[in-house]
Amino acid sequence: MPDQPQHRFVSAPDGLKLHYIEYGSTRDAGAPVVCLPGLTRNAEDFATLARALSFGGKARRRVLALDYRGRGLSEWDRNWENYNVGVENADILSLLDAVEVRDAIVIGTSRGGLHAMTFAATRPTLLKAVVLNDIGPVVEPLGLIRIKSYVGKMPAPRNWAEAIDIVKATMSAHFTELSDQDWDGYARRTFEEKDGKFVGRSDPKLANTLAEVGPDMPRIELWPQFEAMAQVPTLAIRGENSDLLSAETLEEMTRRCPKCESWVVPGQGHAPLLSDTATIERIKTFVDANG
Repeated sequence: MPDQPQHRFVSAPDGLKLHYIEYGSTRDAGAPVVCLPGLTRNAEDFATLARALSFGGKARRRVLALDYRGRGLSEWDRNWENYNVGVENADILSLLDAVEVRDAIVIGTSRGGLHAMTFAATRPTLLKAVVLNDIGPVVEPLGLIRIKSYVGKMPAPRNWAEAIDIVKATMSAHFTELSDQDWDGYARRTFEEKDGKFVGRSDPKLANTLAEVGPDMPRIELWPQFEAMAQVPTLAIRGENSDLLSAETLEEMTRRCPKCESWVVPGQGHAPLLSDTATIERIKTFVDANG
């Protein structure tokens, strides 16, 4: 069983090519883990965590890290309106059917956590346990407004040093304890070099999905979706500096659902990178306890 991740592709229900990274294999004894990234993010965000979960826990386990349509190595959609939670949720379920994953521990960063909560309605039997990374049933408008300010608008760097400067300028106010290595990794998961040019690793048209975001919008509340997971073991992670998931919402999540545990990542905002040792160990402990 190789310890090297495998890049694989499947077709979405409408034929679009979807990419995922597989760690481990179907022969591994532990419950599989499915990693779902944020709005403009990609499967590479989970590289460090996925290796730790697949090869470093109590049991070896299969870990799948997915790219939504329009992100990472998945094909871009000609119709940006398909970049919505409903279409993406169907994509994810179709992919999991294709790779014969019937139940799993789902780790969802931001938008990925929205997908996890949606599974409680679309396929509740999928959820063995859930890790919600800086997302909950109340989504703060200030966080969405900040995200809107940079999605699809980052300048194209001319080299990796400029790429690092760009992500620092965008994120450093909320990520106050990252090392130079962390910033380098963040930049390389945000941009890629193609034919001598640097480009973003997501479709800029994702910005269109945030058109309704503004200072007058109400808070998004998803308590029914969250409470539908009441019997599902859940680890809710919050970045200490997050402007999307408040400390008050995190506390209320643990109050309403007794199977919900919490973890706060110091010095990080939205969304924690899930690459620091303490957070990886906390997730490993949770995953090992639930499959």
